[in-house]
Amino acid sequence: MEKRNFVNIDHLSKEKILYMIQMAQEFEKHPNREILKGKVVATLFFEPSTRTRLSFETAANRLGARVIGFADPKITSGTKGETLKDTILMVSNYADVIAMRHYIEGAAQYASEIAPIPIINAGDGAHQHPSQCMLDLYTIYQTQGTLENLNIYLVGDLKYGRTVHSLIMAMRHFNPTFHFIAPKELAMPAEYKEYCRKHGIKFIEHTAFNEKIIADADIIYMTRVQKERFSDLMEYERVKNVYILKADMLNSARENMKILHPLPRVNEIAYDVDDNPHAYYIQQARNGLYAREAIICDVLGITLEGVKNDKTIL
Repeated sequence: MEKRNFVNIDHLSKEKILYMIQMAQEFEKHPNREILKGKVVATLFFEPSTRTRLSFETAANRLGARVIGFADPKITSGTKGETLKDTILMVSNYADVIAMRHYIEGAAQYASEIAPIPIINAGDGAHQHPSQCMLDLYTIYQTQGTLENLNIYLVGDLKYGRTVHSLIMAMRHFNPTFHFIAPKELAMPAEYKEYCRKHGIKFIEHTAFNEKIIADADIIYMTRVQKERFSDLMEYERVKNVYILKADMLNSARENMKILHPLPRVNEIAYDVDDNPHAYYIQQARNGLYAREAIICDVLGITLEGVKNDKTIL
C-alpha cells in the first residue's frame, strides 16, 4: 500500500475533506474502539502543546493503539546533536505512524519524505496546522450544517497564525467570504491574500473590531497574539490586547453564529463570553479527538467503510 501522510491541508480535495468529516462523525458516535489494537502511534513534539498532543494521544488510546514519544525535546538525543532525520528514522523503527510538531516551517514535509511510515503534521512553525484545520472544518460543518457560502471572520494574529492560514486553503472549495481583522503589524501575509485571489476567494480587510463589523458573521475565529513568534517584545506589548471579544459585542450577531478559537486563549475572548450561546470553542476542542481519530485511521489505510463496519466498538 502506498504510504499516506497528512502534512499539507491544501493537498486535500473537496471530496476528501467531506469524506474526513464523515469519518469524524462516525468517531463522535463511537469514540472508543479497538480498531488500532497492536498499532503504535509516536507523538514527537519539538514545540510546546497541550490540546494537540493530548488529543492525538487520547485518539490513539481510545482506538486501542499504544503511544510513545516526547513532549519536551530537551530530554531527547537532539540535545546531543542528533539530526531531525536521524530522530525520524529511529522512531520509525518503533512506530506505525508519527504525529509531529516542529518549530521549523516545512519540517513535517521533510519528515514525510524520509520516513518509511506515515507522518501527520501537528503544526510546523507559522506555516500550517492541518489537523487543527480538520477539526475546525468539522466544527464549522457541525454548527452550520454546511461549509458552503459562509462569512468567516478571522481575528487577531493573522501574520503568524498557522491555523488561519490552513483554514483559508481548505475553504477554497466552498466559496467563503473571509473578513481579515488585524492590526497592520499582524495583517494577513501577502502570499495568503494572493492565494485568495488566485483561487477566487473573496476577502475584506478591517482594522476595526466592533459589534457592527461582526454582525454578518457566521463564524468568528479568534486567535491569540503569539508571544513566542515575536523577536521584538515591545511590538508584542503594543498589539497583544488590540482585539478583545466581549459579550456586549454580540447583541447584533446572527442566530447561527459561532465563536471558535484554536486555544489557548490569553485576553482575546473575555470570560463573560463563555456562557453566551454563540461560544463554541470548548466544544471545538473536544472535536479534536474525533478529527484526529479520523486522521490516524486514514493514514493507516482504514477506510470510512471499515470504520462503519467496525465490530470492535467498546
